[in-house]
Amino acid sequence: MSGFQQRRKLPPLNALRAFEAAARHQSFKEAAEELAVSQSAVSHQIKALEEYLSTSLFTRRTRAVELTRKGKLLYPILRNAFDSIWEGTQMLLEETSVSVLTLHVYSTFTMRWLLPRLPRFQEANPNIQVRLHTSQADVNFAQEDIDAAIMVGHPSDSNLHYDYLFDCELFPVCSPGYLEKHGPINAPQELANHPILQVYPSAGDWHVWLEGNEVTGVAPDSGLQLESYDVALSSAVQGIGIALGQQPYLEGELETGDLVELFPELRLPNTNRWYLACRTEKRDTAKLEALRQWLISEVESDPNLPQLSKG
Repeated sequence: MSGFQQRRKLPPLNALRAFEAAARHQSFKEAAEELAVSQSAVSHQIKALEEYLSTSLFTRRTRAVELTRKGKLLYPILRNAFDSIWEGTQMLLEETSVSVLTLHVYSTFTMRWLLPRLPRFQEANPNIQVRLHTSQADVNFAQEDIDAAIMVGHPSDSNLHYDYLFDCELFPVCSPGYLEKHGPINAPQELANHPILQVYPSAGDWHVWLEGNEVTGVAPDSGLQLESYDVALSSAVQGIGIALGQQPYLEGELETGDLVELFPELRLPNTNRWYLACRTEKRDTAKLEALRQWLISEVESDPNLPQLSKG
């Protein structure tokens, strides 16, 4: 049988679209809303696809659906295929059209490092429109329509490509006013007598610094729990307590004197590192290559970002 005849036996496109949307959202209802059809239509399309393939693709539960093993095999294939169709169509529709680059970034990194520099990227790449998604949580590339993410952690997903950006160091900070009111803090163990400002999405950072410097008796999780480094550092400026600092978040406050570093000799490298992450099959697209080269250039020109053991 020829390749052309084999391609004629592809499942119906509408059924494939319904499956991909339902798998991405893990919901027939949300898939129906995206495709502007009824939920029963989505269910019917997926049932028809399952009959065509003679296999179950979803496990139906009372309030949710889950992909079966074979559904998990099919989903990334269709996701990549639809992405390729969309990108190819966009190129053909208008060669001069603006290319949208959707970038997932932590909110503190966005406000304190990325936004002041972003106009330089836009000036150098007028045909790329950056769409920022800010969050304190890491992105789920399998379920979210994101081109790339700036993240801190470790390369852990074999489906993703990671470009190393920089390392960072951890160190406690507080305001000069706090020290004037509460007296000097001469040793790390004395932090047990002061309110600790904890960033709960990054709760491990305080523990890394304390354990790395062999500090005992300090319980960072017992203090005020805050949602981001931006809130924690702003709270420290107001004299509320002791925050943990790290690059690239607080060079401005250190330069102005709004915050002071308590133990400069006890800076400790964070065990996590900063990366630009994207799906492997998209790493060579023009818009991601432009972002990659620009980010690396900006990082290398920033004297406050340590690259301690690059690679």
